[in-house]
Amino acid sequence: MKQIFHNLHNGQTTLVEVPCPQVAPGHVLIQTRTSLLSNGTERMLIDFGKSGFISKARQQPDKVRQVLDRVRTDGLLPVYDAVRAKLDQPLPLGYCNAGIVVSVGAGVTELRAGDRVVSNGAHAEIVHVPKNLCAIIPPEVDDESAAFAVLGAVALQGIRLAAPALGETVAVLGLGLVGLLTVQLLLAGGCRVLGADFDAERLALARHFGARTVDLAQGVDPVAEGLEFSAGRGLDAVLITAATRSRAPIQQAARMSRKRGRIVLIGTAGLELSRADFYEKELTFQVSCSYGPGRYDPDYEHSGHDYPVGFVRWTAQRNFQAVLEVMAQGRLKVDRLISHRFALHQAQQAYELIAGGGSALGVVIRYPADEAQTTPLLSTLESRREAPACGSGPTVAFIGAGNFAMRTLMPSFRDAHARLYAVASSSGTGAAHAARKFGFARVTSDNDALLADPAIDIVAIATRHGSHAELVCRALAAGKHVFVEKPLAVSEQQLAQVAAALKDAAGTLTVGFNRRFAPQVRRMRELIAGKRQPKAILMTINAGALAADHWTRDPDEGGGRIIGEACHFVDLARYLVGAPIVGAHAQPLRDGAAASDDQAVMTLRFSDHSVAAINYLVNGHAAFPKERIEVFCGGQVLVLDNFRRLRGYGWPNFRKLNRWRQDKGHRAEIAAFLAAVCAGKPAPIPLAELLEVTRVTLDLARMVRA
Repeated sequence: MKQIFHNLHNGQTTLVEVPCPQVAPGHVLIQTRTSLLSNGTERMLIDFGKSGFISKARQQPDKVRQVLDRVRTDGLLPVYDAVRAKLDQPLPLGYCNAGIVVSVGAGVTELRAGDRVVSNGAHAEIVHVPKNLCAIIPPEVDDESAAFAVLGAVALQGIRLAAPALGETVAVLGLGLVGLLTVQLLLAGGCRVLGADFDAERLALARHFGARTVDLAQGVDPVAEGLEFSAGRGLDAVLITAATRSRAPIQQAARMSRKRGRIVLIGTAGLELSRADFYEKELTFQVSCSYGPGRYDPDYEHSGHDYPVGFVRWTAQRNFQAVLEVMAQGRLKVDRLISHRFALHQAQQAYELIAGGGSALGVVIRYPADEAQTTPLLSTLESRREAPACGSGPTVAFIGAGNFAMRTLMPSFRDAHARLYAVASSSGTGAAHAARKFGFARVTSDNDALLADPAIDIVAIATRHGSHAELVCRALAAGKHVFVEKPLAVSEQQLAQVAAALKDAAGTLTVGFNRRFAPQVRRMRELIAGKRQPKAILMTINAGALAADHWTRDPDEGGGRIIGEACHFVDLARYLVGAPIVGAHAQPLRDGAAASDDQAVMTLRFSDHSVAAINYLVNGHAAFPKERIEVFCGGQVLVLDNFRRLRGYGWPNFRKLNRWRQDKGHRAEIAAFLAAVCAGKPAPIPLAELLEVTRVTLDLARMVRA
């Protein structure tokens, strides 16, 4: 299938062939008939992509501060590489889609194949959308009109926050698509509406719908017009639907409002508020969030849990439905808002049009029904590029094509002379990007097809944590060698399944415990290996806080940060000591009566009487080193900061081992794994240690959650 992407690094918009996504539980696959470009959001993305590096930085000062903190701890080069890689990721464009359901995932009972629906799906022939972000299109509404429903929901949510009553006076500042939809919805609700803009054609449309207008291009004072429109009382509410960096709309809104008036920002504007304007009138100001309650809530969007209607009357989906119903009644008309129509293959022309400004308003992309119905829904594509000539080693297939896989794992396998043969991702988009970047010969969204391919020697698994164990078992059963990113499992049951699969497996298994392969860690192991005294190891991990709804903290999807990330340091301690772990304890940090599930002080006891303390913390400062490893043994000390600076205290023949850039051992681990596969030898990390470290980490996580 074809999909439109934008590159934030170079500003290019392209139409790309990608595999059809696989339908997940709680989701639906929709074959697109029509999609609508958002002149505001999508034009902003295009402008951002075309801007220079300095301009991008100026537009994101918070991100710049984060980058500078990372430079202080990690060094310039790795941070620069990370920023470039982030900008190079293809960004799917579009969120106003109308089409036909072709497949539903497990747990979806509200929709079925053949339903005509709107969704926030991207500009693509097939979109994969959560069920709560879809709504059935009434038969009275055609596809082109239905594609406006998502933007209509954006307008409607802003109106709901302003809560206008019948007969109230309301101003709409900015008459783009959202502004003109807002005008119509307010008029349908019995409000008197004043619209302001610089564009004569948009002002004419607002007047056609029944609003009074203010032509800002003629220098007309909107504040004076607003006061006159409201008979000197001031407006009851002002909705700002403009897209500007100027603070003028906020100032104008405050000055034209009545005492205790309401101002809602739906678009974008400078937020330098004047205290006097708001204080004297006791104004209410609120920013509207997208389509409504549920948007950006993973539990609502991805887990499919709806809010009870008695407590949350209007959710994102219910706003979709309300807009469609107003369209069906004929009270919201969008035909005059369509200024241009393009076929999908003309997508680049469509984006050139909106990037150039001009008179473009509603730009519709058409997916001809007869053509769409004959388009095969392919989950696997053969790349036009050949596999890299340097790939003379084992044939590797990747399941998972996220940022870490493409920045770290794929280059490491390539540099170790593996043949990068196939790549899979559930959406298909990440796999297609990886194929273009690394020259994979096959691109797929179908893991079954990949595992069944006899040409594949090694499967590298880089998906979210909760899927690791299942994929490991399936890959081993298919006779493959397996490299899996940490963690190996997120539950005791999963670990037992992996252990059972290993008993009959012909292939080898290793886990991405890369830190034990870092050159500075290897040097530390060499120095302390001859010491007969017990070692005391202190690890301070300044991990940084993550939002409570981040996927790594989900017990099923990510396993939590102890299992998903602190496992690295359990393995590192196991490697440095070189003896089995015989005891473990974890003490979570408590905030009042509640224990934190993502930070703890953990201690390990080893069979040789060594002890390790792992302080995995999220309450530190970003300028402090992210990882500090200290080893005390026999009157001597080793200190490793951020895998850049290693210092020795009291060692006769060792003082320091510093590096210009971090090396956490990824390349060395993968090279060792490939060498073992080629030589028919056991994997570089003994299986007993992999299982031991995983089991101990699961025990620690259970103590933290207790």
